[in-house]
Amino acid sequence: MHVLKTLLAQVKEFTRDSILTPIFMLVEVAMEMVIPLLMASIIDEGVNKGDMHHIFVIGAYMILAALVGLWAGMMGGKYGARASAGFARNLRKSMFANIQTFSFENIDKYSTAGLVTRLTTDVTNLQNSYQMILRMGMRAPASLIVAMIMSLYISPRLASVYLIAVLILACVLFLIISRVTKIFDYVFKKYDDLNASVQENISGIRVVKAYVREDFEKEKFQKASGNIYKFLLKAERILACNAPVMMTTVYTCILLISWLGAKMIVTSTFTTGELMSMLTYCMNILGSLMMLSMVFVMITMSVANANRVAEVLNEKATIVNPENPVMEVPNGDIDFDHVNFAYKKDAEEFVLEDIDLHIKRGETIGVLGGTGSAKSTLVNLISRLYDVTEGKVRVGDIDVRDYDLEVIRNQVSVVLQNNVLFSGTIYENLRWGSENATDEECQKACKLACADEFIERFPDGYDTYIEQGGSNVSGGQRQRLCIARALLKQPKVLILDDSTSAVDTATDAKIRKAFREEIPGTTKLIIAQRISSVQDADRIVVMDNGRIDGIGTHEELLESNAIYRDVYESQTGGGSGDFDEKEGE
Repeated sequence: MHVLKTLLAQVKEFTRDSILTPIFMLVEVAMEMVIPLLMASIIDEGVNKGDMHHIFVIGAYMILAALVGLWAGMMGGKYGARASAGFARNLRKSMFANIQTFSFENIDKYSTAGLVTRLTTDVTNLQNSYQMILRMGMRAPASLIVAMIMSLYISPRLASVYLIAVLILACVLFLIISRVTKIFDYVFKKYDDLNASVQENISGIRVVKAYVREDFEKEKFQKASGNIYKFLLKAERILACNAPVMMTTVYTCILLISWLGAKMIVTSTFTTGELMSMLTYCMNILGSLMMLSMVFVMITMSVANANRVAEVLNEKATIVNPENPVMEVPNGDIDFDHVNFAYKKDAEEFVLEDIDLHIKRGETIGVLGGTGSAKSTLVNLISRLYDVTEGKVRVGDIDVRDYDLEVIRNQVSVVLQNNVLFSGTIYENLRWGSENATDEECQKACKLACADEFIERFPDGYDTYIEQGGSNVSGGQRQRLCIARALLKQPKVLILDDSTSAVDTATDAKIRKAFREEIPGTTKLIIAQRISSVQDADRIVVMDNGRIDGIGTHEELLESNAIYRDVYESQTGGGSGDFDEKEGE
């Protein structure tokens, strides 16, 4: 019921269309039910008695009823299509809007492929089901009930044949639905695996081709696709039983009605017109049952879709604005006050443990550590991409949880490890940092990030089109564009999360020099693997296993910190210079 309420709330402005559709379907049913009675009157009162006036008059009524029924059916189709398409549009819009509010913690619960499936396949199935319910869901039971009443009115004895047929078909339908429900529930979850396989292959197609793994990828896709095929085939085989049972029942009813009706006509207790009406109502009743079976099958298929869509709609962001948020970040001071953090509330161990770190505005802080030392997790807490489990993170002496989310994230600019560019020109990508940035401001930011060097070599300069994901620029160029984009925000805190790893050391040094000279008042946190990238920082934080192993200047750490000293010696003495290797020795 909760799922149904969630979905129906998305009908919104299409409520009128959703109400008009079943009304028009009822009008169509009424016209269809009148026609057999008129036909019986023509045969009994007109044909049998040779009354041509009666035939013409009743015939005109039949034509009128048919035209009204046709018009009602067309209107039902029109409003039903509009209501279902609008319902699907609202579902996608609301889901996408809700996804945009998700924190990283929310996003971690769903796979990308799973969200794409819910926005596409699941919503399409719900759209088809909604239209089926509005039209057939109203028409079929109404037609069935009215036809049964009319049949009982004409001949209760013959109408009992229909009652038996309805009970038989209802039992068969129940057995079929009970068996296929679980199958469809399983199948739609497997669509996530299929989409994941496609997404992974396309995003990594260069690696696939470089390692000549096309056959392996084909086999993996065929396995995911074959799994869906196998279970859908099983479900369809069960559903296929519905048609022969239905048709057998229909023809049996026709034979019984014809046989019993003929006997009654011979004994003069029944008329030919009434027999014709009963046969017509027979087709209406059994046709309605077939429609109902289709509606139930469609609903059965869409139950799993409904649950998956409602799950995303009902997902509440774990990070939201406070009631009276602070709307201004006073300065770039950063304080970690005995912070503990775990990605899951019930986790046995913390990812970050007892982090006590105080950074003054304008400082340049280097953050070093091996893979898995929680460097990225540490800086993600500053812009409130995650909330601390215990302790406090303050920016400008104010808890980050007290800020308006947009305000804190605009003033704490993060260049993440995954450098993502979007399809569009370089100018359009840069203006993600500031929508109203002028061309001069964009160019200045690119100069600071040393991106102007390669942009000016492009034939179209800043109007060069960037392909999706930045696939037509190199890794280093992509990193510099992302840094420029972050600088356009003019933040009080700038975080570079291993964002110069693909840049040569000379360019890296230029970027750091530009930061020192051009944005001295901005607090800068630089996560890096190369000690050369942070050795001129005001202080360097060495992370190890989610804890701070040491804090100090380059010279101080060389004297006091074993991890830092070992890595420095390996990087300057011809070794690998790998944090993980040194930690493992």
